Amino acid sequence: MIRASRYQTARATCAAPAAPAGGAWFARGRGCGYLAAIPFAFCALAAAAADAIAVPSGQTVTLAEVLLDDAPGQPGETWARFRFLAPQIARGTGTVSYETAAPDMDHLCGAIALPYLAEHGLAPARVVISLSDRMVPFGAQDPAATQYFEAYRPEGAACMWEAF
Repeated sequence: MIRASRYQTARATCAAPAAPAGGAWFARGRGCGYLAAIPFAFCALAAAAADAIAVPSGQTVTLAEVLLDDAPGQPGETWARFRFLAPQIARGTGTVSYETAAPDMDHLCGAIALPYLAEHGLAPARVVISLSDRMVPFGAQDPAATQYFEAYRPEGAACMWEAF
């Protein structure tokens, strides 16, 4: 079970740094997005979060951290970012393409993000699901890393895909 209060971030390792001034650029499967973030706070993630999460592709996916921050360009609008490690998406050595991983992100939004938000009484405007082949500090650039991002609008018990 993941535990965090309304204004905390859950993460598997130490506190995440805020995005650099001006935000960070992230490559996406359905386009590119310019993301700037100001995380509220951080806390430790329960050990259970390091367990593999079943996804449609069958790849190994683990929850790395959950961040709550102000929406890019929309002060006062909260976004919840669920960052997952997915080593099998690595360029060159990976076996999972974006096309294969896209349904995984949809699944993670509905199966992990929405229950987490409901449990903690959170109502963000957007949920961002990201997969990364390695841990990259939030807001940092790592040209060697493979990262996939999707944004969703929580709508009841569903995640509605949103383009950046």
